[in-house]
Amino acid sequence: MPAAAPLIRVARAGPLTKCHGRDLASPMWPTLRILAVGAAGAGAALALHIPAPFLTGPALCVSLATLFGLRGTIPDRLRDACFVLIGVGMGTGVTPEALTTAAQWPLSLVILTLSVMAIFLGGARLLQALFGMDRMSGILTATPGHLSFVLSLTTELKADLPRVTMIQSLRVLSLTLLVPFLAPLLTDRPLPALARVSSVMPLPDLALVLAVSAVAGLGFKRLRVPAALLMGGMGVSAVAHATSLTAGAVTPWLSVPGFVVMGTLIGTRFSGITPGMVGQALGAASALTAFAALASLAGAALVAHLFGLPVVTVLIAFAPGGLETMMAMSVLLDANPAFVAAHHVFRLLLLTVVLPLVVARAQR
Repeated sequence: MPAAAPLIRVARAGPLTKCHGRDLASPMWPTLRILAVGAAGAGAALALHIPAPFLTGPALCVSLATLFGLRGTIPDRLRDACFVLIGVGMGTGVTPEALTTAAQWPLSLVILTLSVMAIFLGGARLLQALFGMDRMSGILTATPGHLSFVLSLTTELKADLPRVTMIQSLRVLSLTLLVPFLAPLLTDRPLPALARVSSVMPLPDLALVLAVSAVAGLGFKRLRVPAALLMGGMGVSAVAHATSLTAGAVTPWLSVPGFVVMGTLIGTRFSGITPGMVGQALGAASALTAFAALASLAGAALVAHLFGLPVVTVLIAFAPGGLETMMAMSVLLDANPAFVAAHHVFRLLLLTVVLPLVVARAQR
């Protein structure tokens, strides 16, 4: 156990700002500052009627701010709490009615597989042909998701780590911003800033669900389940709602800050990166993102047509963005969270198997 902090003696001459020469406000100031930028971005996006404003606004504003020197991080505990909270919010939409489409998922997953492989292999060839990337760097850069897995492989292989990291980060940010703008073009109704809430979960029920979700998420984390805390929250909440143990959505005064923190977290990926570095990678990132968006849109349109599913739901399920980001977006855009979660988890599992095989073949 660390020793208790010494008592602080305050000089009468001024306010309490330092302790033994250290600024007391300094540990929290960068975090508060970056969150303030994220909140301002959310407010601006809401005022401008930008789709999914509580996610896209902070992501864009914080990304721009970090590119021009702003520093700040989201503490791990705050990040994890938001993942659990957003997962619980997703679980509130997993009703028996929402699960009636489950019989259609196997064929949809087959079409998703074809879409992922088209992005993966076609994107790698595109990067090699148009941007002169070596074969290994092209494969790792074109991988549609599983960013942490890709970067861990990149450090062990002969690949251009800075370039792979930059283009992958730009791809994730671009898809986060692009999907909400594509979605209104594919539906005849305006998208909500936040999913419609007819009733909210009673606070005692919410507190219990959050506590059990955190325990489940930590268990999933030990089992190396992708997005463990978010999946734990969704799983516990889904069971509670499907069995009528509770009812209602997460209250907006909790869910909205959770989305703002998530968007801010996306923006902090660009901490330490300069505008010049972005400029060098922008062409390849734009081409790859456009190719991935078209392939995903084609697969999503086919599934929506075959099964009569909402095209917005299928597009979010097929878009190869960050797992947590796309699952959070399913809540914001009122999509079927069970359908979206199943497809994104399947995509990560598919890449976990396929990527090492493709890398091994490329090394021969």
